[in-house]
Amino acid sequence: MEKKDILKKVDHTLLAQTATREEIRTILDEGIRCEAASACIPAAYVKQAADYVEGKLPICTVIGFPNGYSTTAAKVFEARDAVANGASEVDMVINIGYVKDGRYAEVLDEIRQVHEACEGKILKVIIETCLLTEDEKKKMCEVVTESGAEFIKTSTGFSAGGATFADISLMKEFVGKEVRIKAAGGIGSFEDAEEFIRLGADRLGTSRLAKGV
Repeated sequence: MEKKDILKKVDHTLLAQTATREEIRTILDEGIRCEAASACIPAAYVKQAADYVEGKLPICTVIGFPNGYSTTAAKVFEARDAVANGASEVDMVINIGYVKDGRYAEVLDEIRQVHEACEGKILKVIIETCLLTEDEKKKMCEVVTESGAEFIKTSTGFSAGGATFADISLMKEFVGKEVRIKAAGGIGSFEDAEEFIRLGADRLGTSRLAKGV
């Protein structure tokens, strides 16, 4: 697979707490040059970014990030605000504590509410695989499928681990056919990126592959 084709599946990402306007602009310029799937940036920069790219690059942002334990109302507000500011895609973090408590109905309800708040824009659901058991991962594949969200996503990149080949294989097996898969966290080479795609990932969240393009 050629590098240019891999880059078209990349959400070129900068979510560091110290991200500056100039650094965000660099990410946007790189994303446009390599025809990335999107630029994934902090919510505070979405409006400026959307104005800057003038439709040349989809803007993605994150909500309930990175811990996922905001209230549902807060996540819904964040999603609506992001879309109003020009976000084409929203990556939300689930309430991992609810999963640990087996409160899957509440997790499902929250995802559905956030999806509705996205008003037709793409929603990716981050389940933070490194913190879940195999059974919890399988259950979350079912929940995300039932929710109507467009993507299931492995990781924030801010926890104990990122995407693994095993997790993408599991998701491919247990998520609904209409749900796409995003691998994120720790993807540092084109070789790894190609393997994630081969295993079933439709998107890759990484800050490295498009750097300096």
